[in-house]
Parts: sequence; structure tokens; C-alpha cells
Amino acid sequence: MGSFKDADPTLGFLTRKDTEVKLPRPTRVKNKTPAPVQITAEQILREARERQEAEIRPPKQKITDPTELADYRLRKRKEFEDLIRRVRWNVNVWIKYAQWEESQKDFKRARSVWERALEVDYRNHTLWLKYAEVEMKNKFINHARNVWDRAVTLLPRVDQLWYKYIHMEEIIGNVAGARQIYERWMNWMPDQQGWLSFIKFELRYNEVERARAIFERFVQCHPKVGAWIRYAKFEMKNGEVVRARNVYERAVEILADDEEAEQLFVAFAEFEERCKETDRARSIYKFALDHIPKGRAEDLYKKFVGFEKQYGDRQGIEDAIVGKRRFQYEDEVMKNPLNYDSWFDYIRLEESAGNKDRIREVYERAIANVPPAPEKRYWQRYIYLWINYALYEELDAGDMERTRDVYRECLKLIPHRKFSFAKIWLLAAQFEIRQLNLKGARKILGTAIGQAPKDKIFKKYIEIELNLGNFDRCRKLYEKYLEWSPENCYAWTKYAELEKSLCETERTRALFELAIAQPALDMPELLWKAYIDFELSEGEFERTRELYERLLDRTKHLKVWISYAKFEASAIVEDGVDSDAAEDEAQDYPREQKEQCVQRARRVFEKALNYYRTSAPELKEERGMLLDEWLNMEASFGEVGDVSLVQSKLPKKLKKRRSIITEDGPAGYEEYIDYMFPEEAQTSNLKILEAAYMWKKRKVSSDDDED
Repeated sequence: MGSFKDADPTLGFLTRKDTEVKLPRPTRVKNKTPAPVQITAEQILREARERQEAEIRPPKQKITDPTELADYRLRKRKEFEDLIRRVRWNVNVWIKYAQWEESQKDFKRARSVWERALEVDYRNHTLWLKYAEVEMKNKFINHARNVWDRAVTLLPRVDQLWYKYIHMEEIIGNVAGARQIYERWMNWMPDQQGWLSFIKFELRYNEVERARAIFERFVQCHPKVGAWIRYAKFEMKNGEVVRARNVYERAVEILADDEEAEQLFVAFAEFEERCKETDRARSIYKFALDHIPKGRAEDLYKKFVGFEKQYGDRQGIEDAIVGKRRFQYEDEVMKNPLNYDSWFDYIRLEESAGNKDRIREVYERAIANVPPAPEKRYWQRYIYLWINYALYEELDAGDMERTRDVYRECLKLIPHRKFSFAKIWLLAAQFEIRQLNLKGARKILGTAIGQAPKDKIFKKYIEIELNLGNFDRCRKLYEKYLEWSPENCYAWTKYAELEKSLCETERTRALFELAIAQPALDMPELLWKAYIDFELSEGEFERTRELYERLLDRTKHLKVWISYAKFEASAIVEDGVDSDAAEDEAQDYPREQKEQCVQRARRVFEKALNYYRTSAPELKEERGMLLDEWLNMEASFGEVGDVSLVQSKLPKKLKKRRSIITEDGPAGYEEYIDYMFPEEAQTSNLKILEAAYMWKKRKVSSDDDED
């Protein structure tokens, strides 16, 4: 035991050293093998709980005489007062203090504590509630009334205080007092729940007239749709149909443009429906649909359709369904008249309804919305309104004159100098053909070629004349076509095909010569192929060979070399044999002709190989593909071919890596296939030997210097 001077009363007059727990020194575990009897964690916890000592609790104090009670009260009050001095702002301390005084039946002191607490924070409505509840619990009604009165005066916006105050007065049977409190509360214009609570209070005592008067004040204070509907339902519940209708009518006059007006109209119509006034209900629905914006009338439309399904005839139901969607589309096109998709949907709706006048009206309104700028991208959707209008007049309405007028007006409207639409010209011409007006169709297509020439128009016009067998007209059209677009290989090819079909060989050849002489062509490879195929079909091998040579003067593309070689391999001259089938039937020809073909094909391949070796050494992949093609061709020649001739030239394929360079710098590596040709391999070997020789020479000279 330490000296008394070091003793601490809070530790039971022990020193700090005496209270320290002395733990045994941890022993080192030498044997770490598992014990024969294993103990689970659950067992350890259970034993710890069983051996746990009982919780030390302070002894219960029994007060036996007034002196001890006075001491106890004095000590507790001192504790509370000390605590309040430390945490004056803590409301819970004040509440505990006051409730303790109440438990001691010292109500004067308890009230004093409550009043002191209210001086600290009178805005805390919890204090007022607890204070009043204590007074009520101990049946100090006047005191409680006084507390409630002060509370609602100081905090009139706290609804709970009003509710509790009124509830107390109602419990003790003071109905007049409760009504007076409600009146005081209503002067502060509370939210809807407060007014409804007042109305329910009056109805509990069957004061219907008073409740009606409160409703009148309620809808003036809160002029909302929900308030008026509640008022009308109140009148309906009391059997006052005329009064209820009057309430709805007043509400409609005041709130027709409100955001929640849809709910009001639906409730009004349902009220008339319950009163068996279907005509009135229908009128209300139609009035509402005319006045409410379509975006907010979704529920109203559903109700109206349901109403018509229940009470209307077939026509009424269909009109209701179409009318619902019609109003939606009207709202959309009114907001954005240049949104042509909305017009298409609106027109489709009217076409399903089948009213011709309405359909034409909507079409006319739609096409009146001309795009604001003369740019084709703005007109691409708009032009389909005209197309659909013309197709409707022709196919559905059967009015051919109106159809012709639609096409005419549309073609007048389009600014053809800036852009045009071939589709409109062609549809107008095809319409005239369907009406057996060939002269009119030609006039339209001729105007189109003059004002806005396009590929589609030329092609369609030529197709029409070709089907009619007017070849001279086709020639004139092709000439116009090529005059307008001399670089168009499609036009040249088709013109030549026309002449070929008419067995005009010289004209065809002259056309091809004119075509390949053009300084610019959009797809020259197709034109040359068509020319070569034409000469082949005529059996003109020398001309074909000459064409290939002329083509190679212009381009050295791999496909040209391969095509040239294949031609030479199959160019066997024999009467009565089709040149296209010559390659398939090459086995039936004499060996001399086969060898000549092989030799000519080899010369082409060697020439190509020499070009890639000298003039384009960077095109290694094309060179490799050329050799593969040559190898396949030699293999297809059979005994005449010589595969070994090509095998010695074949490259080795090497897989290599190279860095990927982007705008931000290096971005990793990628693998690619490189080709190593035999002559390159020899050159690289010589370079390696030369480098080794130089290295050896330098090493010997350095050794001599050291010696």
C-alpha cells in the first residue's frame, strides 16, 4: 500500500502504482505441435462469459426519514444546477431537471425550471410541448391552457402546438373554446391541412353550415384545384347537387388556365357523369380539350375516350380517339411548324380517319411551311410532303388533275439553280407515262435535263426510250449525258454496250477510243476492262495485246500485270473456239500453241518482276503476290509449266515489329510481314562478311599497338 499522501480518493484511496495490473511475463512456446485436445473459439468465449464477474452497481439508497430526503433533494438539485451552469444551452438537461422536480411532486419548482428553460430558448417548441403535457398529466388545466396560449402566441407557425391545444380543449368538452382557438389559428392562414382539420371538427358536431362557411374561406385562402374539388365533394356528400355544380362552375371560371386545371375538368365531368348528365359531361370534356395545352391533357384524353366508350356511339368513340391524337399533333406543329416528322404523323392520322377535306387541308398547311434557307439539307425531308401529297391524290383520291397540279407546283417551288431533286422529276414523268401521256413525260424529262441534269434523270430517260425501241433518241441522250459529264465511265460503257448490241462494232470501238482519251475519268479501270472485254469478245487478240500495253503505259498496277499475263496464257487462236473458254480447254490444244502461250505469259511476268525490282522496290508485298500468281499459273500449265523457274525467285516471309507513331508520340509496337528476296539476302550476307572483316582488321591493328 502506498503512502496516504499519494492516495487518490477517486481510486478508493489507492495509489496509481497499486492499481496497475501486473501481467505475468510471456513464456516462449517451445513445443509448437498441436495439442491432443483442441479448444474451439466458441468454447473459449463461453468459459470467459461464465467466469465473468458480476457488474458493480451502486447500492440502492433507502430514504427513511425527512432529513435524508431533504439531503437527497439538495444533492440532486445541486447536481442539476451545476450541470445547467456548464451546459445551459442543452434542452435535454432542463427537461430532465423539470421532470425530476415533477417526480418529487414539487410542481412550483418544476414550473420554475420550465420557465427558466423557456427564457433560454423559447423558440424550441419541444419545451412548450413537454411543459404543457406535464400540466395536463397532473390535471392543472388552467396552467396548461396558459402554457398553450403563450406557445401559440409566440410560435404561431408551429401547427403541432395548435393541434395539441385544440385537442386538449376538445377532450375536456370545451367545444366553443376549441372553435375559438381554430378561429385564431385561421387568421394566420395555415396550410390546407389546418383548414381541413377545422372543417372536420365542425362536421364532428354536425355543424354543416359552419363547415360550408369555412370552405368558402378555405378556397379564398388556398385557391387551388384540390381545394375546390374538396369543396364540391363536400356539397355532393351532403346531397347538394346544385351547390356542388355551382362550386365547379366557379372553380372553372377562376382556374381554367391553372397548371392543374386538367384535374378540375376531369372531376367536374365525372361529377356530371354520376348525375347522369352525359351531355353536360361531354361538353365539359370538349371545352377542356380546347383550353388545356395538349402536353398536360394526357389523363383528360384517356378519361374522355373511356367516357365515349361507355356512353357514346361508334362514331363518337372513333372521333374521340382520333381527336385525342389530333390535338397532340396540333400542339406539336404549332410549337414547331418546321418539324416535318410531326406533319407526317398528323397526315397519317387524318388518312386513317378518311376525311378527304381534312387530309387535303393538313397537306396544304404542311407544304406551306417552306424551309427557311435554300440549302438542300433543309429541303430533303420537306420534299417528301409533296411526294406523299401527289401519291395520295393519285392513288387514294383518284384525282389526276390535282396530282398533275401538285407535281407542277412542287417543280416550280424548288430552286433548281442551286439544287434539285431527281426523284420529283422522275415521279412526275412516270405519272404522265401511267396516264399514257408520253409527250408530257418527255417534256418533263427534257426540262429536267435542261434545268437540273442528274445521273438518275439521264438513266431513267434512256431506259424509257430504250424500252420503246427509240435508239436514235437514246444516242442523242447519251451524247447529252456525255456532254454534261464527260468523265462518267458508266455513261461511256453503257453507250458502247448499246452500239455493240446493235452490232455497230466500229462505232463501239470509236466510242471506247474517245472515252479513254478523256483527260479525267471517274472509274477508268472499269472503262478499260470493258474495252478489253469487248476486243476479246470480238476475237481481236492483237488489239487486246495493244490495249494492255497502252494501259501499262498509264498504270503499272498489280492487277493489270496479272490480267495481262492471264490473257496471254489463254490467248490461243483457233477457229470456232470462244476465247473466254480458252483457258478451261487449254489441255485440248496442240503443245506448240500451249508453249507459245506460256512463253508470252512468262515474258509479261518477267517484265512485271523487273519493274518491281528496279522502279518500285518498296512494293514488296505486290511483288510477292505477283510471284505467287506466277507460281500458280506455272502449276496450272501441267507438263508445259516449270514451277522451279519461279521457286528460286520466291521471297522469305519475316515477321517484324515496328513502332506506332501517333500525334501524341509513340504508342507501342505492331507486327507486320516483311519479304526478303533472294538477291537481297545475298547482299545482306556480303555486308555481314565485310563488317566482320573490318572488325577483324581493327582488332589486329589494336593488338599490334599494344605490343
